[in-house]
Amino acid sequence: MKFRPLHDRVLVKRVEQEEKTAGGIIIPDTAQEKPSEGKIIAAGSGARRDDGTIVPLDVKAGDMVLFGKWSGTEVKVDGEDLLIMKESDLLGVIDVTAQKKVAAPAKAPAKKKAPAKKKKK
Repeated sequence: MKFRPLHDRVLVKRVEQEEKTAGGIIIPDTAQEKPSEGKIIAAGSGARRDDGTIVPLDVKAGDMVLFGKWSGTEVKVDGEDLLIMKESDLLGVIDVTAQKKVAAPAKAPAKKKAPAKKKKK
């Protein structure tokens, strides 16, 4: 089924969180919180002003976003759990290109050789 949100609404799929902490502790499903990060699957055409003009959305399909813990309405589309929410419920867009860039390891400074000692005669 094809689904297109209306006006200033977006369809978001939650991104699964890791089941381990940074220290290696495994978190059971019952203790995990629902992630507040997701990927926009579809977006509406934009908000309509009182004069009838349409203001386009700042987000588009494929954007990674952060949203509030209780934001949106949960729906099932093609057996998949998704969220429908207004663009104003989104907290921000995650720049995935900045996350993927990994800084190159710094090179150790070259060691200088000690000058050779002159032998006394």
